[in-house]
Amino acid sequence: MADYVHEIRKLVGHRPIIMNTSAGILVNEAGEVLLNERVDTHNWSLPGGYLEYGETYAQACVREYKEDSGLNVAIKSRIDIFDVGDVHYPNGDITQTISALFLVEPVGGQLLQNATDETLSLAYFPFNQLPSLLNQQTVDMLAAADQYLNKKESK
Repeated sequence: MADYVHEIRKLVGHRPIIMNTSAGILVNEAGEVLLNERVDTHNWSLPGGYLEYGETYAQACVREYKEDSGLNVAIKSRIDIFDVGDVHYPNGDITQTISALFLVEPVGGQLLQNATDETLSLAYFPFNQLPSLLNQQTVDMLAAADQYLNKKESK
């Protein structure tokens, strides 16, 4: 069922709802994380988005990463599940998201060079110099990813 989110919103309007999302962490050789500047809120988030009906978290991560960044990615590992935090969208929608976060690696494609209907721009940022982020859940996911990556390096 394509475009599941729009179908749900037609039924419930702007009422707060719970939705499942998936996001990926891609880190370059300098240890910086790739973020996308969002069209809807004009702040930054991890490439990712809502699951379509029938999709797994991993499938959604791969699909959404391509849509948001232009890159084809493969899942390396799941970092964690995050279920605290709301997103208040400019159009009035309110959503509590349950998000799966994956460590990903590029396997093809290339970074978007132009804005799309979801992404204004893409940039790599050091974990200790992040821009204005979408919400607290994004902050929490980046902190968990930084900790996860530091644990892997210390082994």
